[in-house]
Formats: sequence, structure tokens, C-alpha cells
Amino acid sequence: MKRYFGVIVLFVGVLVASVMFYRKLSAQTREAERKADLARIQKDYLERAGWMRSNPDDKGYREEVAPFFKAYFEQIATHQNRYGGNKEFDTYLQEVERQAESGKDDQADNRKAYYQYTRKVFDTLRSGRYHPEWTATDKGMRLDVVSSDVVMVLGKPQVRLQLALWGAQRELKDDGKLKKMVTSAGFDTAWRLTDARGKLLGEMKGTDPSMKIDFPERFIAEFPPQMVLGHYDMDLVPAEVSKMDITIKVTSRAASGGVASSTYLWKLDVPGEWRLGAGEKWEGATEEERSEEEIDPAKASAKE
Repeated sequence: MKRYFGVIVLFVGVLVASVMFYRKLSAQTREAERKADLARIQKDYLERAGWMRSNPDDKGYREEVAPFFKAYFEQIATHQNRYGGNKEFDTYLQEVERQAESGKDDQADNRKAYYQYTRKVFDTLRSGRYHPEWTATDKGMRLDVVSSDVVMVLGKPQVRLQLALWGAQRELKDDGKLKKMVTSAGFDTAWRLTDARGKLLGEMKGTDPSMKIDFPERFIAEFPPQMVLGHYDMDLVPAEVSKMDITIKVTSRAASGGVASSTYLWKLDVPGEWRLGAGEKWEGATEEERSEEEIDPAKASAKE
């Protein structure tokens, strides 16, 4: 019996190794299938998103956007039911918390803030509650003003213009060690404030929005691809301001070298909650020299 013992041990060892190798290979195969299926869903999304980005009909876009995202997230649910996955969509947050507990991440609070910011928009899209306050399309990119709530920022009320940009050009760079998504989306924004007659009362300018997130999938892998998030916090305006023109210019450069320069103009009547009370001072205002014609178009018309 002893002379067969070594053979038996060897056979058992080979059997165990074979089982372990098979399980490992099966796990690798399933993970490859999972990634391929998610890539298929996102590819299908991008093919259909072209129309959503470029549809010039405001009413049509608003009617289609909820069903569009509903179809995408139904595919995500089917994908997760088949391949598993984190249905809480907080894998990134869990990793940040693990790193923070181990003392290896001194930027944990900042990373959590970016995750929570992305998660809020993600939940709005997934729940069917995505109803932009204003939207426009130009050069194949769509800009949505998702909301314009008055919020407290450092103890001061400000108007938060929450933005979502669809379709900025981006490129996945892979040096063999690290993959990095590079998105091209530069913002140049101007506010023009006038009274009811069109007299210029003030102007403001801004560049990239705060909390600019140009690759939301970094925080939630299932986030609808090719979107840029961010917001502007705007001071309350003087009580006499009646109308506002907000011009947002976005420049996006393709990997091939082409440049798309989109311009979005939002003309609106200023809501009462965006204004200071009578007699309240507009903080941060500066004075500049302007001609009478620039300040008051009525005077320019009178001279003609």
C-alpha cells in the first residue's frame, strides 16, 4: 500500500490544482464577460445618445430624456442580475473609507465629496426625476441647467446653477500601467444683468464651473458615459435687476485635432428669490467705464 501512497498523493494534488485552475479560469472568463457586457451597454447608450445631444426640439428632448435613461438603467439592472455587482453603486466610496481607516488617504473627505456630488446626479437620472430647468444644443453637445436652487455657501445665500454637459470629446490613454480618461471641455461664461427697459446694470464672468467632474464613471462605473458635471454659485443680484442673459461657451478638442466651439444663451426673467432685498448692497461689484449706448440701448436708438 505504501508504494501506492505517493501516487495517490500526487493524483490528489493534480486534481486539486486542476479544480483550482478551472475555478480561476472560470472566474476570469466570467469577469471578462461582465466587462464586455457593460461595454456593450455603454456602446449602445452612446449610439442612441447622439440624437439626445443634438435634438433641436426642446419639447421633444424633454419628452424623450426620461425614457432614454429608463432604458439604459433597465439594461444595467439586467446586467447586474446576470453577473452580480454592487447594486448600491458605492464601490468607490467603500474603497475610500478603507483607505481612510488605514491612514493611507489624507484626501478622503475630498474624494467622498466628489463621489456624493456624482451620486446625487446619478440617483436623479436613475429615478426618472431628471427634468432640466433649461437646455440647449450646439455643435453636437447639449448643455442642461439641471437646477437653479438658492443654497447657503459659507453662510451666504447664492444661486447654484447645476450643469450637465453631454458629448464633450474625450480619450482613454493607456501607457500599459495606468489607464486615464482625458476629457476636453473648457468653459467661458458671462452674465449680463439689465432692468426691465434693457439698461445694463452689471456683468459677471466665470471660467470652469466648481466641482467640475469630467469623468463621472471614475466614481460610479455605471454612470451614463460622456457627461461633464459642475455648478456655478452666483451671488444674489440687485433688486432692480429684471432680466439676465447667461452665455456659456464650451470648447472641446477631439483627439484628431478638431475643435468644437459651442455657445449657449439662456435669456430669463430673474426670479424674485435670486434678488437682494431693497437697499441691500451687491457685494464684490466693481466699476468699469462704458459708453452710454452700451449701458442704455434706448439712448442709442434716440440718437439714430
